[in-house]
Amino acid sequence: MKTPIKGIRRASAVIVTTGAVLAGGALTTPAHAAALPKPSIAAKGGFVMNNGTGKTLFTKAADTRRSTGSTTKIMTAKVVLSQPNLNLNSKVKIEKAYSDYIVRNTASSARLIVGDKVTVRQLLYGLMLPSGCDAAYALADKFGKGTTRSARVKSFIGKMNTQARSLGLTNTHFDSFDGIGGAGNYSTPRDLTKLASSAMKSSTFRTVVKTKSTKQKVTTKSGGYRYMSWSNTNNLLSSYSGAIGVKTGSGPQAKYCLVFAATRNGKTVIGTVLTSTSATNRTKDAKKLMDYGFKK
Repeated sequence: MKTPIKGIRRASAVIVTTGAVLAGGALTTPAHAAALPKPSIAAKGGFVMNNGTGKTLFTKAADTRRSTGSTTKIMTAKVVLSQPNLNLNSKVKIEKAYSDYIVRNTASSARLIVGDKVTVRQLLYGLMLPSGCDAAYALADKFGKGTTRSARVKSFIGKMNTQARSLGLTNTHFDSFDGIGGAGNYSTPRDLTKLASSAMKSSTFRTVVKTKSTKQKVTTKSGGYRYMSWSNTNNLLSSYSGAIGVKTGSGPQAKYCLVFAATRNGKTVIGTVLTSTSATNRTKDAKKLMDYGFKK
């Protein structure tokens, strides 16, 4: 009987020794790796995904509806770029109504001049870089349908909502072409990110939103020309390596918003922060989330 007992003791010793080796960390598995800490952001809502795979990388109140400010203009641009037989070089006459609208709403402006003729492509730059509400109005007037300006604007906003439904953005609705709307203008971090991801499939959109600044030659009322200079409100383009877009937003209800995207080593992360506390903090929030997204 003594021999079996000795055998058991030896086996026990082996087990103990093996346990000691494991405890000492000589053998490790991915399960023992420390989890990547989730970043803390000032924004009330946030979402990040891998643009290539669609995989969710971060969420914070990602499906809570909030005011979107000028990030609405991503949809404005997408509707324009989705028009059949679109001619980006066709010219649009700048009407006094667009200028009056800016003054009336104390809105962000591309400083378009009444009587000038500006191409659709140029209006997209004026829309997305300085966040021109006058450019948004001009595009809505151009691409909406109807015999009156108000009818055309209503038609264009209808197209924005149709586009939202076609993209499956169930928590998104627009009541304006630029974000200066009421309670009927809202989206979520997840929906806005999906919208931006879809918009980024357009090479024209990608080119516009990654542009830091541009100087555009437009035709004046007298047939001459002038240059319009626009700078991008998205300072990530100058402060975050690999940043490729996409749009800032702000407003009394929206506070500070940012839809962002960056590419590093072939991986693109794209996301949104809504209702951040300042322009500085929305940028910090976006940087934290992109850093996190690239590590995931």
